[in-house]
Amino acid sequence: MGDVLAGNHATWEFDSDSVLIRFERGARTGIRTPKLFQALGERRVPYEALSSVTLGPGKRGTVVLRAVPRPGADPLVEAAAGQLKESVDPYRLVLPADRETLAEYYADELRAGIRDGREPAERYLVAAPEAPLQFKAYDAKASFDGKRVSFRWFWTGASTAKWKAGDQVLPVGELEGVEWRSPELFNGYLRMLRRDDVTGTAAPEPAPADHDPAAVVFGLGYGPVHESLPFAAAVLEAVQGASARRPPANRALVAAGAVATAAVRSDPADVAERIRHLGELHRAGLVTDEEFSAKKAELLAEL
Repeated sequence: MGDVLAGNHATWEFDSDSVLIRFERGARTGIRTPKLFQALGERRVPYEALSSVTLGPGKRGTVVLRAVPRPGADPLVEAAAGQLKESVDPYRLVLPADRETLAEYYADELRAGIRDGREPAERYLVAAPEAPLQFKAYDAKASFDGKRVSFRWFWTGASTAKWKAGDQVLPVGELEGVEWRSPELFNGYLRMLRRDDVTGTAAPEPAPADHDPAAVVFGLGYGPVHESLPFAAAVLEAVQGASARRPPANRALVAAGAVATAAVRSDPADVAERIRHLGELHRAGLVTDEEFSAKKAELLAEL
């Protein structure tokens, strides 16, 4: 298509198989651009990464065109896990109401390009922000170079447990995902989920984030959304890439170990914890809807 549709904070450039979303850094509309949009810069979204498109009225004489991503297609959305405010949804384009007819035309064009929108994506289809990335949490400086996550503790914020554990270097090959709790919520944090943590084969229940060496905690001015969420998305993308490179037999062995361990434990609290971990995998896009339902049913059968 090659056409451009300009909104309040972004322009959407339509191509034959994708839409390029460019987030505006200037004050063209007189409305301040959210910092998350500024941090993202631009994102190319293949039509196969979308599940649907909506168009409806917005606030104060506007209309909103929204593309709905497929589950598992965008690491940023998977990391956010529904915690983003509507005003910083990167898939919303706010337009003046007099452009509704034009917006409807492009909405139809997008709908025509969507295929298999109801099925979860088997891999990430939208690129995460590129490493290296870093941000300051309340208790550490978090860094990611594309291959490993590093936490360097601050003596003014880190707990005794974290000081005893020492600065952390976590290779993505040892991770299964991330858990991001927005800094705009109470007790926000970013936790790295280790492979043995998720399968439950070796590790106990994770400690609270302020005592867990695999997590950093947020605070006022620490770990803001526009810094910590792109970081989490980049780690998720790298983890998926590392998982895809593991030999199939190894992945099957890990999965079999998880099922076997679940089978010999029938304590309700243990089953509940395993379901929570399974839910984290599902939200991170590492488990499909079908796999989640099947594994959850197996765990519930142990009660």
